[in-house]
Amino acid sequence: MPIYEYECQECGVRFERFQNFSDDPIEKCPECGGPVRRLIGPVGIIFKGPGFYVTDHPRSGSARRSSGNGKKETKSEKKESKD
Repeated sequence: MPIYEYECQECGVRFERFQNFSDDPIEKCPECGGPVRRLIGPVGIIFKGPGFYVTDHPRSGSARRSSGNGKKETKSEKKESKD
């Protein structure tokens, strides 16, 4: 159930109400009985999962070359260097 924020156009008081989507908007201020308007504010967004940060997907080319010369070592070269 969403929370709606209202502001009185006469006295300026702000208040919130839990309302269903199908409910009619509130028309009278609970303090003075004046007309109110529903306010639209920022919405809290939470990004979850991969793909939202720069570090999630490395750029092609620069991140893949971790060794200095860019040459890949083969299995036979690894065995020879261990001896």
